Amino acid sequence: MTTTSFSIGVDYGTNSVRAVVVDTASGLEIAAATHPYHHGTDGVILDDRDPNLARQHPADYLDGFHHAVANAVALASQHPHFRPERVVGIGVDTTGSTPIPVDRQGTPLALHPQFANNPHALAWLWKDHTAHQEAADISRLATQQGLPYLAKCGGTYSSEWYWAKALRCQRAAPDVAAATYAWVELCDFVVATITDTTDPHTLRRSICAAGHKALYHPAWGGLPSHDFLEQLHPGFSRFRDRFAPIALPSHHTAGTLSAHWAQRVGLPPGIPVAVGAFDAHMGAVGAGIKPGTLVKIIGTSTCDCMVWPLDQPLADIPGVCGIVPESILPGMYGIEAGQSAVGDIFNWFVQRIAPGRHASPELTHDALSAAAAALAPGESGLLALDWHNGNRTILVDPLLTGLVVGETLATTPAHLYRAFIEATAFGALTIIDQIQRHGVSINDIVACGGIASKNPLVMQIYADITNRPIKVTRSPQTCALGAAIFGAVVGRAHPSVTAAQHAMCAPHATIYQPRPDAVHVYSRLYALYSRLHDAFGGRGQPAPLGDVMKQLIDIRRLALARSNP
Repeated sequence: MTTTSFSIGVDYGTNSVRAVVVDTASGLEIAAATHPYHHGTDGVILDDRDPNLARQHPADYLDGFHHAVANAVALASQHPHFRPERVVGIGVDTTGSTPIPVDRQGTPLALHPQFANNPHALAWLWKDHTAHQEAADISRLATQQGLPYLAKCGGTYSSEWYWAKALRCQRAAPDVAAATYAWVELCDFVVATITDTTDPHTLRRSICAAGHKALYHPAWGGLPSHDFLEQLHPGFSRFRDRFAPIALPSHHTAGTLSAHWAQRVGLPPGIPVAVGAFDAHMGAVGAGIKPGTLVKIIGTSTCDCMVWPLDQPLADIPGVCGIVPESILPGMYGIEAGQSAVGDIFNWFVQRIAPGRHASPELTHDALSAAAAALAPGESGLLALDWHNGNRTILVDPLLTGLVVGETLATTPAHLYRAFIEATAFGALTIIDQIQRHGVSINDIVACGGIASKNPLVMQIYADITNRPIKVTRSPQTCALGAAIFGAVVGRAHPSVTAAQHAMCAPHATIYQPRPDAVHVYSRLYALYSRLHDAFGGRGQPAPLGDVMKQLIDIRRLALARSNP
């Protein structure tokens, strides 16, 4: 009789770590555990003087792995077929780009006493936009020199990404930069830590992280050249020298679970651990991604993922977050796009603006969703832009902000809440249109993540605005399931990622169909949204409103500087 085997997927989100124990034969999740980060506000360290700053403490990542995995294993032990020795592999996904400054041994600087209270020594969370000037400088230099680096990342480098954040630290905190031996992405750091392979020169680097955020591509031999990085800042190329020359996809083994970490989480040592990747990309795998399928991972932000065969021509797509070989599936290009804030916008409204916000946030979301659902499309008279945390795709501009048009004395919180949901859906359709304009057909859309599984109103509005059925995955932990799929592959429970998907990905739980009457109204609103998008985003000529948001940001910056000398 075949012995049942299990894999573990560990998913590092913005506010917590989740671990699932999965039956490798069926994909059934037999146990799950979540552990919140304890530093900052919901795990994010902020600064009232700079709304662009968002950091995390690396100690939360270590503590999170320990408690989430140990608790999941303890819960799984109640299953009649589970034994710790039957865990064949572990996969890890994280947010990104979330780079961490580390010392020569790969230890985060924030764990050293002299840097304990220095925000620059922390992990630079994906939604930290303090490096907007550095991102612009990287884009400008690559363009001026006619270098190909931007071609595979949509034509513009983002402040959310690896090199911009490292360069910002170099300029803003030279003491931290001088003490930094290397910058390591969170997905690589976690895997290196639990496999005891933290030497920055040799730890396994994820092609998902390197390709989508660090300008890594085989076409130009890996990372940007020494000369290019030196022109950004003298000595900056040292971080290139301390980066493994070859980045790997997640169906490769990064190492095995160390005795130290095995003892802490209740597992035997020596379990294979897959090369890490970003949460959205592994979520796409857990959602059953294949050519023609757009997977939307909808959470605090949204990441859109597609794949395209390596042996077929693929045009560069302006504004996307990368076209990287094997960043999602073996043998396929991974295409990434996304929105910088989705759930964050809804949470901002509930926690800071909406009446009753001092009650339970969950209850407030439920009440607003119910009230917003009672409104017909267009009834609010409002139209919003979804740029509260900048625009990731297709404008790639962190210095854009939110906007609401059409408010009157009759406007209610439910009107606004629905308008923000609609704005994120219009942003999603803008991305779909951009991808399809460049030759990539989208045959179906699959949504996953907490919002997809918990909020029917959001999903129905997305179906109506995109005029496409929206399929929602069965698992509320699709990213962790994707990580577990890679754990199953490196643990040899399945011969390939595709075979593991066939066995472990479940049918969709719900399908939302577009409603013809709503589609008609939203097509009119989308035309107006597109006009606002292009005018305030600075697209087209003339663009008389393209500087309004940036001037507001500059005025805010000066006011903050005066009040916080």
